[in-house]
Amino acid sequence: MPIDVEIVSPEKRLLARSVDMVVVPGSEGDLAAMPEHAPMIVMLRGGVVSLHEGSQVTDRFFVAGGFAEITGERCTILADEATPLERLSRADGETRLRDAEAAYDAADKSDITSLEPLLERIQSARAQVEAASV
Repeated sequence: MPIDVEIVSPEKRLLARSVDMVVVPGSEGDLAAMPEHAPMIVMLRGGVVSLHEGSQVTDRFFVAGGFAEITGERCTILADEATPLERLSRADGETRLRDAEAAYDAADKSDITSLEPLLERIQSARAQVEAASV
């Protein structure tokens, strides 16, 4: 019994098909979505979504963040940005990381609420560099 997965970014729907398991980079750690999974909504951190059929990883996508809605029948990933891993650029990730670190360095450290999005940008850029290096 497969689980239907759909990956959607603001630009387009990247994928819609059935797989045995989807592993998503949740904000609290990686999470495997499989048939009959308890319903939940998960905030995503920058990282890699892996699609599994049997014991094989068939597809991998980098997501820069977003949300995943998981039910027992489907996993819908609403990504801020999603890129198939084979099209991911390490150089672009390094540029994003430099820009994010510069924005953090220039930020007012006394305003805690403005720091969280900057730290998320840094984490996502680091994840892109790491994913592009695989």
